[in-house]
Amino acid sequence: MNVGILKIHLRLPENLSLKGKRQVLKSIIAQLHNRFNVSVAEVAENDLWQLATIAVCAVSNDQRFTNEVLSKVVNVVEGGRFEIEFLDYEIEIIPL
Repeated sequence: MNVGILKIHLRLPENLSLKGKRQVLKSIIAQLHNRFNVSVAEVAENDLWQLATIAVCAVSNDQRFTNEVLSKVVNVVEGGRFEIEFLDYEIEIIPL
């Protein structure tokens, strides 16, 4: 079994409040969960209006498949029509 963890660092340049940030993140999180059946949560910069870090977790029997799913998540977030600036990401796959 493999657990894949993806951390995505985002900037929301046109956001002016925490409420606006939550709306954008809620949309991203729901889309990723529904499309890829992964767990997604905001994990850092909770009180900052224009920065966010989300974590995505995927579990499977095949390390290659786990990496592929997380890479597709990166592509969707980076190329999506969200009001965000994609800063950086990190993928870690932990064999159990």
